Amino acid sequence: MSKTPPIYDQRYPARQLLDVIAGKWTPIILYCLSGGTRRFSELQHQIPDISKKMLIQVLRRLESDGIVARTVYPVVPPKTEYRLTPLGRRIHEPVAMLCQWAVENEKDLKTVMRKRGVTAQD
Repeated sequence: MSKTPPIYDQRYPARQLLDVIAGKWTPIILYCLSGGTRRFSELQHQIPDISKKMLIQVLRRLESDGIVARTVYPVVPPKTEYRLTPLGRRIHEPVAMLCQWAVENEKDLKTVMRKRGVTAQD
C-alpha cells in the first residue's frame, strides 16, 4: 500500500491532476468533447479564440496522455474525429464541477479577475 505524499510534493495526486488540466485550453476542449465525438473543424468553430496550431498541440498532448482518442479516416479531404476516452470522461468530471462552481459564483469570480486587472469581454 502506497502512502500519499504531502501536498507540497509534486507526486501529490491533486497537483498531478491540476498539471494535466491547468492549461488555458485544456478544460475548454474537454468540455467540447464531453458532448460526444467532434471533428477538428467543429472544435475550431466551437472555440473561435484558439489558433489552429494551439488546438493541434493540445489535442496531441491529450491524445498522448490517453485522455482523447483520435480517429483518422482515409478519405479526401481528410476527416479526423476526436472523442474522450474513458479516462478523459472521468477527468472531465472535476472540470465540470469547477465550471459549475464558476457559474454559481460568477460575481465573486469577476471580483477576483477585476483585482487581477482582467476585464470580461462580452
